[in-house]
Amino acid sequence: MVQTLPKSLTLEEFLKLSETKPASEYIDGEIIQKPRPQGEHSVIQGEFTSAANATLKLQKVARAFPELRCIFGGRAIVPDVTVFTWERIPRKENGGVANVFAIAPDWTIEILSPDQNQTKVTKNILHCLKHGTQMGWLIDPQERSVFVYRQTQSTEVFDEPEQLLPVPSFARELQLTVGELFGWLLD
Repeated sequence: MVQTLPKSLTLEEFLKLSETKPASEYIDGEIIQKPRPQGEHSVIQGEFTSAANATLKLQKVARAFPELRCIFGGRAIVPDVTVFTWERIPRKENGGVANVFAIAPDWTIEILSPDQNQTKVTKNILHCLKHGTQMGWLIDPQERSVFVYRQTQSTEVFDEPEQLLPVPSFARELQLTVGELFGWLLD
């Protein structure tokens, strides 16, 4: 769902609006509501977040967050999963995780839903890369493929079950093949 905003609505005004379910994003002066997550999307999102945190959070290397609003570069986006290195996680004075993340993630993961626009999702990944994100994944459950985006390399597609998926250098302990990722849909 796309809603054209009055020209006077700013990012700051958008952030004061009530939260929607599913989440809405502010992109280039428009409010765009994300599609409702469906089964495959939810399984991959939950399993990936758990797997990443079991490996990276335990060692205080990084932490994965599902559906976290990130505000940077004039946009407010809500990737399906974001991963932040431990030292970049915004914190409150008491050391707890902050509510507002006004920075780009270190790794962004989007899971394509059947009725979702691939171009819009790809633009969000490219926006993240432009603002310092190390890597972006676009997971397509229907095609059983993962598009991997990096700042300095061509986009790669991984669609063979035995292929090991590339991860940012900080996440090298997280070993995951295409087959394992889509195998979550069979459990």
